[in-house]
Amino acid sequence: MDHYLGALTDARLAFIPHEALQHLMQMCPRVAKVFWRNTLIDAAVFREWILGMGRRSAATRIAHVLYEIFVRLRAVDPADERECESPVTQAEIDDAPGLSTVHVNRSLQELRGADLISLSGGVLAVLNWSGLREAGEFDPKHLHLDPTEADKP
Repeated sequence: MDHYLGALTDARLAFIPHEALQHLMQMCPRVAKVFWRNTLIDAAVFREWILGMGRRSAATRIAHVLYEIFVRLRAVDPADERECESPVTQAEIDDAPGLSTVHVNRSLQELRGADLISLSGGVLAVLNWSGLREAGEFDPKHLHLDPTEADKP
């Protein structure tokens, strides 16, 4: 593989041989469509991140990361729409937008100071959805989600 995949929390993993996936996709074309859609979304996310690395400020990148995390979490578990447990440390946040710990710390302080987020005791809360979205220059199209779902507080 040309990349690394890691888990921040306990996870159960399984190896599925490539041949088994190929057979599954031949037998179930709808599953193949899901895999293809996932590939398209991954490519769109990659393009969005490359764009952001070059033109967004540190605070904008962090706001984008946090907003995207929440939008993705809510897509699979809409139970709590304002806060979530966050096993992510500042060191892990550094890696996503390619920033130093100092930049991340300052950016988080800026977002807290603007009353957009709260991050305390392992809990991340969005205090102002539209403000965080604007601060992160977030457009949900790259996730191929219904835009109205991405804006629900």
